[in-house]
Amino acid sequence: MSLKPWVLLCGLPLLSGCFGVNTSQAPLATTYPATTQQRMQAAYHWEVLARHEAKAIMADRRLDRRALYIRPPETATAFSRGFGSLLTSELVKQGATVRTSDLGAATVTFDVQVVAHRDRQPIRPPQGALTALAAGIAVATIPFNHWSEPSLALIPAAGLVDLFSGSWTSESDEEVIITVQADEYQTLLYSSSNLYYINPGDSGQYGRAPAAEQGQLKVSSQW
Repeated sequence: MSLKPWVLLCGLPLLSGCFGVNTSQAPLATTYPATTQQRMQAAYHWEVLARHEAKAIMADRRLDRRALYIRPPETATAFSRGFGSLLTSELVKQGATVRTSDLGAATVTFDVQVVAHRDRQPIRPPQGALTALAAGIAVATIPFNHWSEPSLALIPAAGLVDLFSGSWTSESDEEVIITVQADEYQTLLYSSSNLYYINPGDSGQYGRAPAAEQGQLKVSSQW
């Protein structure tokens, strides 16, 4: 074999490198590392958040031994009424001085923003979901080949579902951002934000997303 074909084969990788220039007409899409986000779907979850915020407020040095006043939000919702009462109870339970007026007290407020996604791309299933599904199918075929009763195939599959289903839940197109803050003399002393998935049917308990986020057109009587 002549030398020319070998030279050509060895030169192809070098030639391809000339076209692999680090340029692009637009930013390339990439993904974030896999993370988790909790779903809020019970009043008990409001209590968990209230307990967490109460502990954080009590542990904050800037609020040490300060009297607190919890200001009701301007818009009354099922969540605002419930969370306000739960936060008050948790602060009192943990030894905070909670006043019924803002006189001489740091003011605690909380705000809820409902976020409605209308063009979300597919989200990957929970880690291990496809492996568990494949294993369940593989194990479930054993009785058809070796056992006399085919209905026994449901037992290993049901066991896998019981093992993993408690930690799996579907993602939602609606989320809430719940922010708790404390201020005094126009100075912010504490701020904490938490994000949760919510069931679409529960969004009214937290407030409504803006019309633009809901994909609705605003109606106006002006020309």
